[in-house]
Amino acid sequence: MVKKADKALARAKRHAKVRKKIAGTAQCPRLSVFRSAKHIYAQIIDDENGATLASASSLSLKLEDGGNKEGAKKVGEAIAKACSDKGIDTVVFDRGGYLYHGRVKELADGAREGGLKF
Repeated sequence: MVKKADKALARAKRHAKVRKKIAGTAQCPRLSVFRSAKHIYAQIIDDENGATLASASSLSLKLEDGGNKEGAKKVGEAIAKACSDKGIDTVVFDRGGYLYHGRVKELADGAREGGLKF
């Protein structure tokens, strides 16, 4: 049986490996994803200045069920709209140590459909 703390530690290690390779800049910020059991969150981050440029989540959109693929796709479209309002069109995708599958993939697809390039 795998304990909850072991799973969280393994995800943190995977995320650290991903973060070694990618970083957001002012010209090409990082699209960071966090997934919980009930909701999904996305942030656009400029790592050079340590600033969050835009964010969207299933909580901020007041979605009935943010823990499914449809909710994740809406969050992706919302973050793309927030980026286009700020003049951002290219980002680096940070999957946050999660598999590029399911809700994370749907969020990325929604962001691409909204006009973001990565």
